[in-house]
Amino acid sequence: MPQAVFWACSTARQADAAPISGSACLPVGAVEQDPSASHMRILLWRFAGRSHTWLRFGEPLSVIRLDAQRRIAVFGPGAVCCRVQWVANAYGPIFWQLMVLQADDGSHDIQTVRGVAPGARILLRVRGEPRVQAALRVMDEIVAGGIPLAHVSTDYWRTLDNRLAARLPLLEYTAERHAAYLARRKMLDA
Repeated sequence: MPQAVFWACSTARQADAAPISGSACLPVGAVEQDPSASHMRILLWRFAGRSHTWLRFGEPLSVIRLDAQRRIAVFGPGAVCCRVQWVANAYGPIFWQLMVLQADDGSHDIQTVRGVAPGARILLRVRGEPRVQAALRVMDEIVAGGIPLAHVSTDYWRTLDNRLAARLPLLEYTAERHAAYLARRKMLDA
């Protein structure tokens, strides 16, 4: 069975349609020959007073500066990071979102996330200022306990997501819980 070819074009049209002769279309694989193409790339921006997207935690391999307002953070396979976004209008903030994302490592399905290429595994997604603030407080408590946020159990982030959605009391991430997670990971890797 022939493999489908997708095209990147400068005009809006169907992605799988063959390019028009002489048009500025290239196969998608030819558009980006960057070795980081298989890595998760997150667009970060800051437009003063209107919109701001930043990383709360994460260890990017590199950060590419596009211009004064926009950057792209590049993460390796399996890396975990947290993206926080808020949007405001003339009357103040109207949208808050916090997402803990894991880069594709080939062992899990990934979801499409706006501003993230090629996509990510969503571990935690909260919207609304009160819930985002609650998640940020939990992260501050974990950091105060001496645990790097990028190394917290992925299961804990999913549990936190479910408990925030159900409005249940949030579980504390203790050093003992972290040690159990590291022991389990070591056992599974062996």
